[in-house]
Amino acid sequence: MNDRSCILTRDSGPRDGLVRLALAPDGVIHPDVRGKAPGRGAWIGVDRPALEAAIAKGKLRGALSRAFKTSNITLPSDLPQKIADALERATLDRLGLEAKAGMLLTGSDRIEESARAGRLAMLLHASDAGADGARRLAQAWRVGRDVEGSTLKGLVLPVPRTILSLALGRENVVHVGLTDARAAKRVSEALNRWLHFIGPETAPQPCETGSQGASADFPAMRGPAGTNEGLRAPE
Repeated sequence: MNDRSCILTRDSGPRDGLVRLALAPDGVIHPDVRGKAPGRGAWIGVDRPALEAAIAKGKLRGALSRAFKTSNITLPSDLPQKIADALERATLDRLGLEAKAGMLLTGSDRIEESARAGRLAMLLHASDAGADGARRLAQAWRVGRDVEGSTLKGLVLPVPRTILSLALGRENVVHVGLTDARAAKRVSEALNRWLHFIGPETAPQPCETGSQGASADFPAMRGPAGTNEGLRAPE
């Protein structure tokens, strides 16, 4: 994907799959992935390689200058990493909130039981999860969904069990199951943006097919979009 996939849109509210950049009073650009920072902002739809290319060629600076109507803009050298870190934090925080609300299961036995009973809405694995354990849970999920023989499986997160455990405040979290479709949708939305940005070379690929997804109850995971046109200022 090249820098032509970078889009800048006007700051008129949250956009699905996009990331907000906020302009601080001192002219520094900051990522605002939750879309709540005060002041002016612009939304970009781009993966990390495309953003880095747009920054290197001066395209992002030019578009932001037009959007904010000022040349007093400072782009941090580590802006792409700041965005990636913020998207990771937002996703892990969302998982933590769902855990506190009782919508999240950990432990292979508990997840397998819920999956076989048809109560599982989403299945996630740490990046260092064992393949055998992931396959066993996926099979239980297919049985519970009555879709044996399909390719329905869980999604591998771009973080190991140490990070996932810390985010959830639990020990040795390798697999995660969500039992509520609305909770799964909230996690999916945060995870979509993260995986979209870090790109296909760094993000583990979804184990589901696009047609079946992780569940019929919430949107399937999306990869980076390659059909956007140009880097442009807001309309």
